[in-house]
Amino acid sequence: MAKTINDLKNYPQPTIILVEPQMGENIGASARAMWNFGLDRLRIVRPRDGWPNQKAVVMASGAGRLLDEASIFDKTSEAISDLTYVFSTTARIRGLSKEVSSPEKAMKKARNLIEKGERVGVLFGPERAGLSNKDATLSQEIISIPVNPKFPSLNLAQSVLLNAYEWRNGGEDPKKNKNVQKLAKSGDVNILINAYEADLENKGFFWPEEKSDSMRLHFKSLFSNLMLSDSDVRIFHGIRKALSRDKRARD
Repeated sequence: MAKTINDLKNYPQPTIILVEPQMGENIGASARAMWNFGLDRLRIVRPRDGWPNQKAVVMASGAGRLLDEASIFDKTSEAISDLTYVFSTTARIRGLSKEVSSPEKAMKKARNLIEKGERVGVLFGPERAGLSNKDATLSQEIISIPVNPKFPSLNLAQSVLLNAYEWRNGGEDPKKNKNVQKLAKSGDVNILINAYEADLENKGFFWPEEKSDSMRLHFKSLFSNLMLSDSDVRIFHGIRKALSRDKRARD
C-alpha cells in the first residue's frame, strides 16, 4: 500500500541542499516542491538575502515547517559533512570526470543507497550561474536534467520539484539494511583529501603554477568518485603516514 504524505516524513530520504540561493521566493517554492512529494530535510548554504527570510515564508505557504527546521551553513563542505553520497545538479559538467544521470536514474540509485543505510544528499546551485565546479567536485555523481538545449535554464524550484517527483515515483520508502558496509561521511573524506593535498603541496606536486587550480580540482574529484568506506579512509590515512616515515625509523 502506498504511503501518505504524512507517513513519508518519518522515512529515510535524501537531504536537499540549496547552495547560495539568491531569492527568498525560490527558497520557499523549493520547500513547497519538496513537501509536495514528502521530502522535508532542507539545508541552505549562504542564502544571499540572509536568514530567516520572510519572502521565503510567504512563498512556502503550507510548507513553512521545512523552513523553520532548515539548517543553515557557511560552507558547502560543512553542509554535506555527515552525508556519505552526494548528487549535484548542474549543466556545467566539463572537466568533471563523474557519472552523469537523469533525475529518474539518480533517484532510483538514491533509494538503493538509502536502503543500505547510506545518508544521501542532493546539491542545487544558485539561480543565476548554477552550481560551481568547486562545489560539484564534492559530489560523487551529477544529475543532468534533459531539457531543451536552446533553452536549458530551469528555475531552482523546478529543478527541486523534478527530482522530488522522481524520488516519490520510485515506489515504497526504504528500510535500512544494517548488514552492508557503510560509506564514509563526506566530512571524513574531505579531511583525508585535505591531508593528501597538503602533503602533495609540500612535495611540489601542483606544478606548474598556471595548472595548479585545475590539478587540485581533478585531484579532489578523483577521491570523491571512489565511494570510500570508513575502513578505506583509515587505510588511506595509514598509507599516507607510512609513506611519510623514514624507512630506518620503521626498522
